[in-house]
Amino acid sequence: MKKTIKHIIYLFFFGIILHSCSITKYIPEGERLYIGAKIEIKADSSVQNVDDLKTELETVLRPTPNSEFLGMRLGLYCYYKNQKEHPGFVNRWLFKQMGEKPVYQSDIKTIEVEDILRNRLENNGFFYSTAESSFEEKDLETSVTYTINVLSPYKMMDFKLDSMPSPLYEDVKRAKAESPLSKDMRFDLSNLKLERQRIHEELKNKGYYNLNADFFIFETDTNQYRNKRFDLYLKLKAQVPKKSTVPYLVKNVNIYPDYDLQDSTATNVERFNSKNYFQDSLFFKPKHLDKFITIEEGDYYNPTTSKNTSRRLSSIGAYKFINIQYKEIDSLLTDSLGVLEANIFLSPLTKRAFRAELQALTKSNNFTGPNIALTYSNRNLFNGGETFNLSANIGYETQFASGENAGLSSLEYGLKGELIFPRVISPFNINDDFSKYSIPKTKTSLGVTYLKRSQLYTLFSGSALFGYVWNANKFISYEVNPISINYTRLIETSDEFEDILDDNLFLRRSFEQQFISGLTFSFTYNEMTNRTDPNQFFINTTFDVAGNSISLFGKEQSTNQPETFLGLEYAQYAKADIDARFHLNFGKNREHTLATRLFAGYGLAYGNSEVIPFVKQYFSGGPYSVRAFRIRSLGPGTYNDDSETSDDGSFVDQTGNIRLEANIEYRFPMYSFFKGAFFVDAGNVWNSVANPVFNGDDTFTSNFINELGMGAGFGLRIDVQGFVIRFDLAAPFHDPSLPEGDRFDFKIDEPVLNFAIGYSF
Repeated sequence: MKKTIKHIIYLFFFGIILHSCSITKYIPEGERLYIGAKIEIKADSSVQNVDDLKTELETVLRPTPNSEFLGMRLGLYCYYKNQKEHPGFVNRWLFKQMGEKPVYQSDIKTIEVEDILRNRLENNGFFYSTAESSFEEKDLETSVTYTINVLSPYKMMDFKLDSMPSPLYEDVKRAKAESPLSKDMRFDLSNLKLERQRIHEELKNKGYYNLNADFFIFETDTNQYRNKRFDLYLKLKAQVPKKSTVPYLVKNVNIYPDYDLQDSTATNVERFNSKNYFQDSLFFKPKHLDKFITIEEGDYYNPTTSKNTSRRLSSIGAYKFINIQYKEIDSLLTDSLGVLEANIFLSPLTKRAFRAELQALTKSNNFTGPNIALTYSNRNLFNGGETFNLSANIGYETQFASGENAGLSSLEYGLKGELIFPRVISPFNINDDFSKYSIPKTKTSLGVTYLKRSQLYTLFSGSALFGYVWNANKFISYEVNPISINYTRLIETSDEFEDILDDNLFLRRSFEQQFISGLTFSFTYNEMTNRTDPNQFFINTTFDVAGNSISLFGKEQSTNQPETFLGLEYAQYAKADIDARFHLNFGKNREHTLATRLFAGYGLAYGNSEVIPFVKQYFSGGPYSVRAFRIRSLGPGTYNDDSETSDDGSFVDQTGNIRLEANIEYRFPMYSFFKGAFFVDAGNVWNSVANPVFNGDDTFTSNFINELGMGAGFGLRIDVQGFVIRFDLAAPFHDPSLPEGDRFDFKIDEPVLNFAIGYSF
């Protein structure tokens, strides 16, 4: 009975909504609302793929009717409400977001649409076909039916080449030999345009510097056939300039590595590898710059080579502007060959830069405080495009909490040096030009960090890295670090923290292994840079293996004790994770986005380690994870610790060696640079081997799906030209730390506010 009453109430309110959104009362007298059009095709029996033809014809139907959702035309309703004398702020805002101007019967120009339909049929080879239209009127609505009579199409018998001057004729003939156009193909104007563009691009890459695709024209001849057949001819238009019909050779390549628009009088020239380098003083060593330039003397002009050179040069990071210009040497032009001079003007960025940042940090574990970062950069350290960055940071945080954790603070000092070479540095002979798209870079870095957590511990850590990064194409990039070293040492601990370590042997073991040496590999496929693409994919996979090489030199200690290297206990593990994302962009200007993400990671300790080092473990919760839970507070598994210290996240960081997460988010524009979002997150971390301190609640089982922490919420984003400040308010609706029957509970009265820079995924 209660369910029946509830359904009646729902239907009642739904009826009110439908009534309130009714727009029939706003339709002017004598008008009908246009609700769409359909196409009926009567085709000759020889016509193939009628459904595909119908789909194509439907794309030219105009105008588009007003949108409809569950029988309601909300966009049209918002338009009418905004036409009132005093519409109010809400109606004006709704109109701006989704208002639609009404489309009436008087707006339908059926004769024009019929002409477009016939034209589209002719473009597809269905000449002499007809199109008729009729209105179907009903109350205050109307629709149009277009009836198409499609005759049999014209088909090609032969594709021929008309006369052209040499050497253009020979090159076009070779390009025509690869043509996809074949006998019995239906006449299709779009295919002819594609073929003309294909031939043009092939000729451009063979040196035809002044050639234009519009210089070619297709003509058909049906006179010798009576059964709707034709011969196709590719011709050169009349009065095409002579210089457009000959290929061009690059005679000179001139490079200006330190070009200044205000002072372009460099006179000193150095000849290197058949290129001329003009620079009054040595700014960039030719032997290093030459590898980025794929334009060579004696080669035919090729626009692809020019684009490749420009892209490579921009990847160095030392230049503000890259301008490649070709100059025709008219005095050397003959009937069969032209000559070009390539000039590459490179305008450098400011060589030295200094940047200071003052940040106010607020973390999800209630730590808040300022952070100062100072960075010095040199963009051309050794005159070979090397980038040197030296960064220093000082941060102080204090925790706003109650009870024993009141007044906890953290002080951090950091210093890091990074040197990036725009080429391969290796003890072995490796050709750094193996990737045609870009030249790999060599990255090296050294860093130290001093962290003092009051009432807990003081930690010193150092890191060193040597590796390579390169782009295989505009979507795929790789990063390989054959040397990745981390050293951590607890140099001071409080009695309170020692008690925690005594109670949690896994945590103690993760801190004891001070030395991490291994290899990391990362693969990234990224389509997110192209905002105009409605479907965007992103995949990142990372592999991290440590301890294998140095285990060959490990020194045994006493029985059942880990080995050491240079007196340091080293970690041995393997770790792999994958981060996959998909964005669906839709709406006007693709301003609406449905963003999804899946993350999975697994780490395995073996050999010299019983547990993965603390800094390499996974955690869940926070602004880039499951936002309804505070950072490092979710999991592992169904573990629940109601102690005051754990609630504030200061003592026991809840981590694991397995992590699974899924996120979905709807992003939409609001006003100006303000954007909104609704989201749902799910995830958790687990241990593959039980940690005794968690009483067995942390292990990964086949029941993991019921152990996911889940939350939902909404967010505000301030997006100023790609710089995003993000606020997310989320509440949990499935808490795995609670007993099974109590886990589903939308705790809307216990929201978590997340603040972050940039989108979560």
